[in-house]
Amino acid sequence: MAGIYIHIPFCKQACHYCNFHFSASTKLLEPMVKAICKEIELQQHFFDAPNRIIDTIYFGGGTPSLLPSHATGQILDTIQKYFSLSAQIEITLEANPDDITKEKLTSLKSMGINRLSMGVQSFVDADLIWMNRAHRSEAAIQAIELAKEVGICNISIDLIYGIPTLSNENWIQNINKAIALNVQHLSCYALTVEPKTPLSALIIKGEKEDIDTAKQAAHFNLLTSHTKQAGYEQYEFSNFALPGYRSKHNTSYWQQKKYLGIGPSAHSFTGNTRQWNIANNALYISSIEKGVVPFESETLSEATQYNEYIMTSLRTIEGCSYQYLQERFGENAVNRTKNISEHYIDNGQLMEQGNCLIATEQGKFFLDGIAADFFEV
Repeated sequence: MAGIYIHIPFCKQACHYCNFHFSASTKLLEPMVKAICKEIELQQHFFDAPNRIIDTIYFGGGTPSLLPSHATGQILDTIQKYFSLSAQIEITLEANPDDITKEKLTSLKSMGINRLSMGVQSFVDADLIWMNRAHRSEAAIQAIELAKEVGICNISIDLIYGIPTLSNENWIQNINKAIALNVQHLSCYALTVEPKTPLSALIIKGEKEDIDTAKQAAHFNLLTSHTKQAGYEQYEFSNFALPGYRSKHNTSYWQQKKYLGIGPSAHSFTGNTRQWNIANNALYISSIEKGVVPFESETLSEATQYNEYIMTSLRTIEGCSYQYLQERFGENAVNRTKNISEHYIDNGQLMEQGNCLIATEQGKFFLDGIAADFFEV
């Protein structure tokens, strides 16, 4: 199984909380698309021959829905020219509600886009204004309904909780609205204050209220209970799916599968190495035009690979597999993991089930700290 991630580094405006690489100017959009297609050609031998069947393609950003449809099609045509695509391929495109039209959705569906990941964030306009989002709740509802109308039947939406302006009642309203719209997948994230973002600066100045971890914990508990009752499976800490609608692409990340990242700031992973492209649009384009992919790379130590597996696996419903640890890292890693887990099993935050170590309901919200205790340094 192999996946390709395409980073589209353009947005209409900066959301206050965002720290991803993007530009609010689209003057380099056309040369960027050409450079992305050229990088696909340059990276055509990234995967070993047996792994060159591509199972997932993911357009992320930034805001991929800003691309004209012909540009998205050009990128997909280039991928198909240099890679073989699975007959059951999942092709996801991240979209903002304000970019959605029936014509665009029809065009995207015709070129093979079969999954939308929509940046809704909230169905409460006050929260959208607080986050400096470009759309309003009515546009999100209309975009979801339009996607269904044109026959895109695999829709994921992003929601953010723990916003200072978001009451428990309004958070329940958000969850219930998503359920009522019958979206197949929810990605729900606690608001984080990243350094060097507008949100961080506004909090430091006292112009916005800081986040409240107790409120975030309460929102998380409301989220898990309401989605479970509605038939969604929490298959990863932040991800909830109706049966049969897990994100294949994101699941491959959590299962340590190989993936190729294309575009400025995009990351790639082979299992024991990671590389990342330069996070500068102009320099990325100029380098690609010269036939050089501008990336840095690192070889991951066994300790780093172990740490990353622990961190990602404990967030999933399957948990950390002792068999995988045995095969990948040896008996010492299994024994070490079991010894450290005893404390968390005793206090009810982890449990052993089917030769796997799994987070309990009581432990899920504390996974970052729990995982850190297992890390080798």
